Amino acid sequence: MEWEAYAVSETGPVREHNEDAWKIDLEAGVFVVADGMGGHAAGEVASAMATDVVHNTLVGAADPDETRLVRDHDSEDPADILRERLRYSMNQASIRIRREAEARPETRGMGTTLVVLVVDGDQAHLAHVGDSRAYLFREGRLTRLTRDHTVVQQEIDAGRLTPELARLLPHKHILTQSVGFHGPVEPDTTTRVVEPGDVFVLCSDGMTDPLDDSAIETIVADTPLDMLAHVLTEEALKNGSEDNVTVIVVGASG
Repeated sequence: MEWEAYAVSETGPVREHNEDAWKIDLEAGVFVVADGMGGHAAGEVASAMATDVVHNTLVGAADPDETRLVRDHDSEDPADILRERLRYSMNQASIRIRREAEARPETRGMGTTLVVLVVDGDQAHLAHVGDSRAYLFREGRLTRLTRDHTVVQQEIDAGRLTPELARLLPHKHILTQSVGFHGPVEPDTTTRVVEPGDVFVLCSDGMTDPLDDSAIETIVADTPLDMLAHVLTEEALKNGSEDNVTVIVVGASG
């Protein structure tokens, strides 16, 4: 499987700083989007730190013993070990952010979302914490691969709120998990078999706030891969995004 990837990150019309961070490492097959929070530029500290820690942990030669303990049993399945390594890397980032916040009082309260894609052969491994998202576009259809870690999403899951109404609520971004601020994290992880022609989209909520899944699907279907991150970002800003917008697109070919 061969891969190509593109990224765009824009501050947007409202915020003074871009508190998003991203990483593309085609050689290692690692792709990361982080959306920081904390104010006074602390959000950009958290997102940059998390992106670097996760990337360095995943590409590092050492394999900590913790990543070989898959829940309550040892596993020799490479996918199990990779997903546990993703979990470990995110918790390492959370520890580093909390230590930094303790050392620098002006950054206390900072944290970040994280969505990470690791591709290896014909497998794609995904992990996320927070409300940055990952999508898969395959054969003309868009599938959301992540479930937001938010209070509003919990209400949707409980049947007390519709997705349409949830998009209108002012408190829709209150997180139930974030890297750093919430301490230890329990990321959602998954592994999928990749098919030639698959397109993965990783993004911060600055893209998904103004664009629903149907709009995203239409844009992905109509846009060449090398222009897709740019077009998604521009459409999010054109449709009123008030946040930083960061998009990574990753395409597979046989």
